[in-house]
Amino acid sequence: MGRDNSSRSSVPSGKRAERNRQAIVTAAREMFIREGFDTGMDVIAAAAGVSKVTVYNHFGSKEELFTEVIGQAMGEAHATMAEVRARLADTEDVREALLHTARALVAAATDPSRLALRNLVTGELRRFPELGQAYQRSGPAHSADALGEVFDDLSERGQLAVADVEIAVIQFFSLIIYPHLIVGSFGSALRQDLADRLITDGVDLFLSRYRSDPPTR
Repeated sequence: MGRDNSSRSSVPSGKRAERNRQAIVTAAREMFIREGFDTGMDVIAAAAGVSKVTVYNHFGSKEELFTEVIGQAMGEAHATMAEVRARLADTEDVREALLHTARALVAAATDPSRLALRNLVTGELRRFPELGQAYQRSGPAHSADALGEVFDDLSERGQLAVADVEIAVIQFFSLIIYPHLIVGSFGSALRQDLADRLITDGVDLFLSRYRSDPPTR
């Protein structure tokens, strides 16, 4: 599968090294999606326009490279959630806030390349369980933390009443995201009108459980 990290010298640094590293990650992402995890490091090197030695100077194994691919792919989604949280700071409409959050989550979850990487991970779990662990840390666990922070923000402002954030996050994902992941695992996608209804009805159902009661006068 790859070389032992102990045989690798220090990771290259500098602008050229960083360009090479990013080229390797970009090429690996494309090749993993197209050819699967059995893609050879020599193939990735050729696609990146670098030598195989350069690839191993940056990444000691294919698993390490794949973990970096996952981390960058999920990082794009996490940046979106950071923007969502910043936007929510200025809204008083909790329903609109959650609708915006749901749409951002669905867009991130259904991005074709991220969905393909997720399906690749699930397909390789028996052979390489560590890939699933890396995906969980970089993807779902991180997204759950980000959504939990959104719920905390809305709860602190008195717009939601969430006693158990962990359960609320799972419930929100179940209403909004999981149907897309299930259908996507079969190489299909939900119709747009159905996806839209899942968001609006899911948010309304979530609010029926967690909206804070208005103050009495």
